[in-house]
Amino acid sequence: MIAHDVRVHPSAARLPREAQLAWKIAEVATGGAPVLPEVAAMAACRVVDNAAVALAAVNRGPVAAARAMALAHPRAGGASLFGLAGDVRVDAEWAAWANATAVRELDYHDTFLAADYAHPGDSIAPLLAVAEQTGRDGPALVRAIAVAYEIHVALVKAICLHAYKKDHIAHLAPATAAGIGALLGLPTPVVFQAVNQAVHLAFSTRQSRKGEISSWKAFVPGFSGKLAIEAVDRAMRGEAAPSPIYEGEDSVLAWMLGGRDDRYTVHLPAPGEAPRGILETYTKAHSAEYQAQALIDAARELGGRVDLSRVAEVVVHTSHHTHYVIGTGANDPQKMDPDASRETLDHSIMYILAVALEDRAWHHERSYTAERAHRPSTVALWRKIRTVEDPEWTRRYHAADPAERAFGGRIAIRLDDGRVVEAERSVADAHPNGAAPWQWPDYVGKFDTLTAGAIDRGERDRFVGLAQRLATLSAADVRTLNPLLLPGQVATPQVGRGIFDWRT
Repeated sequence: MIAHDVRVHPSAARLPREAQLAWKIAEVATGGAPVLPEVAAMAACRVVDNAAVALAAVNRGPVAAARAMALAHPRAGGASLFGLAGDVRVDAEWAAWANATAVRELDYHDTFLAADYAHPGDSIAPLLAVAEQTGRDGPALVRAIAVAYEIHVALVKAICLHAYKKDHIAHLAPATAAGIGALLGLPTPVVFQAVNQAVHLAFSTRQSRKGEISSWKAFVPGFSGKLAIEAVDRAMRGEAAPSPIYEGEDSVLAWMLGGRDDRYTVHLPAPGEAPRGILETYTKAHSAEYQAQALIDAARELGGRVDLSRVAEVVVHTSHHTHYVIGTGANDPQKMDPDASRETLDHSIMYILAVALEDRAWHHERSYTAERAHRPSTVALWRKIRTVEDPEWTRRYHAADPAERAFGGRIAIRLDDGRVVEAERSVADAHPNGAAPWQWPDYVGKFDTLTAGAIDRGERDRFVGLAQRLATLSAADVRTLNPLLLPGQVATPQVGRGIFDWRT
């Protein structure tokens, strides 16, 4: 790996483009480094993971709305949409919009946590859409996924966005643009301009994940994917973009992040070095915010050891991030409100633990119903749960060594007689360092669970077989990589009438 120093430079310095981070990112995308077999295998797992959670969410409101918008942009030879027949094709950027929204809606796919946090799998939908529309084969798609993950992981390790209340798509968009550049085999200068454009347009605030969290949280990756596709298209036509986008006097570093005196070190692969970033990422066994994963596993254990009617208090000792983002440190009354949206409950460890302790399980639908959130015993237990930051958990959250990195905590339940019952998890059971790290059969099992009764067995086997052979697929095979659901399984719920539906 090469360590790249990134800081603000005065305009008078005329920083050469070859010294800019966007150029270094573009060089990784266009370098042609080999893709390791284990990286290709994990890319196949994530394609299955994305399809599983997208199909499970296919009839939810935001997904239906995004699909309706996409269907208003039909294109022969374009890209497919999750669940629909293969002859239904739309423009690639609109397929990215709809499919990435479907993947993100349940907050149930892969994650990476470091200086910032991210869902690197959000790049797959736009990459697949462009691959379908441009006739790219499996090896090209796998390379694109490997590059997008590599860039995303590198940026998340180096540059914290949330400290400045910026949303994490600011790293997703340039990673996706780089992945598209790799997919299409574009020259470095073209990818450089696309990355600049993607970064310039991708910065937004974290209000999308604060207070009354709306469905925009689900749409954000679709917006990012559409943005990245359009940025690449524009760059391919010879148009330039603002630069230096990271290092300029009025750049994102200077005014949106740490300011003119801040410095960052971004580690990217050396020329010829194979991308491995995807191997550091991990998916979710439970449909909840990633910091809740290990704590759900611990709560499932604790729920069978404690008489919950005798609980006086539950204290979760955890990291700064967990305490301040999904814990009581957020000082967010929405996180304690039974009438809060699903998106908000998903970001309330207090609610999540109350349900997990009572049910000793977690379900992507049943755990979020209005009835479940209003159950008197749940509300009473919910009110007794609080979080505290523990410096050791915070240190481990940011540990440089992946083997030491931890995203869990210790749950201490104090009973009415003074006894304390505890359990802790450093990482989720499904994490690569966990008790039961997920492999290919686990991803397929998740797909089967989430699509049970909605997909024909032959179609299921066809899709899983294609995904398992991802690195060797032909371009024709790639165009059939989105699975088709049984007739009637994709509903057409009322999502209103918008501009794209207008006909004169």
